[in-house]
Amino acid sequence: MPAPRSLLVTDFDGTLTRDDFYQLAIKDLLPRDLPDYWGEYRAGRLTHFQALRNYFAHIRKSEAEVLQVVRRMGLEPDLAAEVRALDEAGWDVVVTSAGCAWYIDLLLQEAGVELTVHSNPGRFVEGRGLLMEPPPPGPFFSLELGVDKAGVVRHALDEGRRVAFAGDGFPDREAALLVPEDLRFARGDLATALSQTDRGFIAYDRWAEVARALRARPA
Repeated sequence: MPAPRSLLVTDFDGTLTRDDFYQLAIKDLLPRDLPDYWGEYRAGRLTHFQALRNYFAHIRKSEAEVLQVVRRMGLEPDLAAEVRALDEAGWDVVVTSAGCAWYIDLLLQEAGVELTVHSNPGRFVEGRGLLMEPPPPGPFFSLELGVDKAGVVRHALDEGRRVAFAGDGFPDREAALLVPEDLRFARGDLATALSQTDRGFIAYDRWAEVARALRARPA
């Protein structure tokens, strides 16, 4: 029986893209007088999912204006080619995101890339905002984030697969620590969190660097 294919579990916002949709939305799509939902989250009165959903629901721009912001997130320009090359090298890729599948699916479709995506479903309705919902109950459901990224990693490890993880945020820490440090890729807040506890990782600036590093490893 052949060995199972390797798997790269990757975050989306700030990992497969240059910028987070939330950060761009705060700057260009949301009113300035909103409640401090992140403060409520940090105080433990809201989950990460609830805080993000509340912000997205306040968007009152047109769909065209929102799509302009989505396309400014800066999806990895070489994504299609890098995914094909990873596939040829024996690596599958799955996206795990605490953001919204609405803009993830749109950007992947425009890039001509088909990937398994575990994220929070949603839809944009003018006058009501980006309406994000939790995923249905299942093996990768998380009350805190919507999607249990660590659960996706654990499932692949239980299958006997070699697993790499790439992320950029504090919520990625649990998933990142499940993989060996030479398969742990971090930037941004995730890199800070790992550095503060002396956990090893490979730094990257853009997602293509992760893909190329994995392709260079023996199968």
